[in-house]
Amino acid sequence: MWPVVVKSSAALCLAKLGSSMSSESTVLTLVADSNLMLCTLLVQALKRYKELRIAACAVDSAEVMEILRKTPVNVGLISANLQNGPLAGFALVREIRIAHPNIRTVLLLDRWERESVVDAFRAGARGILHRSTDLKMLHKCLCSVHRGQLWVSSKELELVLDAFFHTAGLRVVDAKGAALLTKREEEVVRHVVDGRGNREIAREMNLSEHTIKNHLFRIFDKLGVSSRVELVLYAFSRPNLAEAAPSRLTAAS
Repeated sequence: MWPVVVKSSAALCLAKLGSSMSSESTVLTLVADSNLMLCTLLVQALKRYKELRIAACAVDSAEVMEILRKTPVNVGLISANLQNGPLAGFALVREIRIAHPNIRTVLLLDRWERESVVDAFRAGARGILHRSTDLKMLHKCLCSVHRGQLWVSSKELELVLDAFFHTAGLRVVDAKGAALLTKREEEVVRHVVDGRGNREIAREMNLSEHTIKNHLFRIFDKLGVSSRVELVLYAFSRPNLAEAAPSRLTAAS
């Protein structure tokens, strides 16, 4: 089950219990914003935190993808609007998720709208923040996402879950009430909820990474989700899918 620990209403994280990654781990961060001035201001602000090391700064999608081919990055802080167009950040987050699945992204929003929140997670973002968020919260967000958590406020989480519930494709059983997922597929889901990547899951289940990818493809198709983020949020909304996962919902203070 998912025990809930609430310390504040500021922001919620889906956190992995007993994570071996220290909060002091260096976070190689890429910053992408709509112009060089905004990008430089963000970089200078983030440099004050010892956990963060700025790997690169960019202003358009093509530049970001070129950097990622050559530079190690853990987390990408991506503005919704980039130099190559309004809302280009959403498409960039999706492109990063496909080309570099190990890189986690945080989408920086200029406007707080239901569609923007839902689209951010559908694109594959692991966290969302409004541009007016204070620097300390931004720092916490980047470090939390680096540790494999999802960063989203309780209100935003409600919006995302509501959108998933109203998507026709979401289902756990078929028309006859039979379970759609096999026992092995449910085990894969629990490992994903626990924050493990494909390689770790393959090692835990004594299977090949290729087999795990095939399982995930079938799980996505059966449940009507399109990303690991959607799968985690969906599993959270269906406790029976995540009951064996050592995870919890915590609040960032």
